[in-house]
Amino acid sequence: MSGVEVAGIIVAVFWAILISFLAVALVRLAQVLKAATKLVADVTDQAVPLLAEASTTVRSARTQLDRVDAIASDVQEVTSNASALSSTVATAFGGPLVKVAAFGYGVRKALGKGEAAAPNGTPPNTSRRSVIVGRTVPAARRRKQKG
Repeated sequence: MSGVEVAGIIVAVFWAILISFLAVALVRLAQVLKAATKLVADVTDQAVPLLAEASTTVRSARTQLDRVDAIASDVQEVTSNASALSSTVATAFGGPLVKVAAFGYGVRKALGKGEAAAPNGTPPNTSRRSVIVGRTVPAARRRKQKG
């Protein structure tokens, strides 16, 4: 065997080994692509119903929000009507009721409830108190502080 023949055999063996490695790599790549295709198909099969359900949910939420908006506008209208009614009632009955209350107070003051005044000029059975710095002081003590 000559040197050329040995070199040719070495190159042929090298190419055979290289082709074998490339064939194994291509087979594995084909398996990976097949698995990826299956995975994408499975995700698509699951995603389409989920998207349809999400779309239905969004439509339902929009309908509910429209209803809530209608309710809020109705509540606002009722509130403004109640406010108008309240001011109307206050205008119509407030003045006369205040006058009647003032008249009743004046009559009670004029009649004096039949009790005599105390010697010091204050009506009996009244415990007048003053608030000084957050405390309540009886009337007798308050008079001492003034005089």
